[in-house]
Amino acid sequence: MTFTIAIDGPAAAGKGTLSRRIAQTYGYHHLDTGLTYRATAKALLDAGLPLDDEAVAEGMALKVDLSGLDRSVLSAHAIGEAASKIAVMPAVRRALVEAQRAFAEREPGTVIDGRDIGTVVCPDAPVKLYVTAAPEVRARRRYDEILASGKEADFDTIFADVKLRDERDMGRADSPLKPAADAHLLDTSEMSIEAAFEAASVIIDAALKKD
Repeated sequence: MTFTIAIDGPAAAGKGTLSRRIAQTYGYHHLDTGLTYRATAKALLDAGLPLDDEAVAEGMALKVDLSGLDRSVLSAHAIGEAASKIAVMPAVRRALVEAQRAFAEREPGTVIDGRDIGTVVCPDAPVKLYVTAAPEVRARRRYDEILASGKEADFDTIFADVKLRDERDMGRADSPLKPAADAHLLDTSEMSIEAAFEAASVIIDAALKKD
């Protein structure tokens, strides 16, 4: 029997950090589904294949190995741009959703984060969390993160990008970003990662007792 924790939310809300912390603490496997789209995009770029051919992109998505996703490599800006182009393709989404569902069967449990986990990928997950924060807070976090890495950043540009990404994620026809009807809302605008983890743990522990 496996136990799945589905975590959704907009960019820079803290769901990735929270997901990794939960997986480490509970001894579960972790999958950032955003990296599956980035891995598909990188494979297309590496092979010199077009990013606007849905059949070609689908073929590559069917081959992606979800166990070897390197965040440090896949976080490159060019890969992110390419991923946003193929992520809107229904055939690519179908292929990757099937792979993500197969990942969710791993024992003893999995923590899967993304944009449509509780609504599409794992609608029967016993724990669904929707992690969010005010757009200004999310932009500030990303801005501080970039500065901390020694790079230059413009807050207004990042803020505009956060709002644009929200519109794109929430407005797309296929698997839009939205909380599942039975998801627990975690607003991290004024929460530390420790406080968010504690709140999530209470929900998870209660569900594990029922399981």
